Amino acid sequence: MPTLCFTERCCMEEKKRPRGVAPFVRELVTPVAEEQGIVLWDVEFVREGAEMILRLTIDKEGGVGIDDCERFHRAIDPLLDEADPIETAYRLEVSSPGIERAITRPEHFAAMKGSEVEVKLYAPIDGVKLFRGILGDFDGTNVTFAVGGEDITLEREKIAKIHTVFDF
Repeated sequence: MPTLCFTERCCMEEKKRPRGVAPFVRELVTPVAEEQGIVLWDVEFVREGAEMILRLTIDKEGGVGIDDCERFHRAIDPLLDEADPIETAYRLEVSSPGIERAITRPEHFAAMKGSEVEVKLYAPIDGVKLFRGILGDFDGTNVTFAVGGEDITLEREKIAKIHTVFDF
């Protein structure tokens, strides 16, 4: 016998959710970010020490201030409470990506093309595991960098971490 659903929360649970907390939260709060004129740069659900942290990183043209973070936090808090995607206690953090930002998603590669980046590989190639270069193209599989005037193309799966670099 089918169960009748009378609440929005129940219906939401019946919809197909993306796997994992971060993809679900990204899908849930992206419309709020768009309404506020900000970009949802990243969503992480991580353990730090004994705490679980849901960390949302936002950005916008001209940069993000504390007021932007607070406004976004207040707008998504009730959505998260209603959807209840996390079964354990957690801390919600909203912040800017900063000057040296992680590049993890296809849209990050597009936004940061031409920027100086540091690239850390899982395993060395020709004895090199860490290098700096200028971010070029990303085709979904391969990433191109200009290093010392020479283009290097690497498979994304061989790269452990890429982030922008700012020399102070």
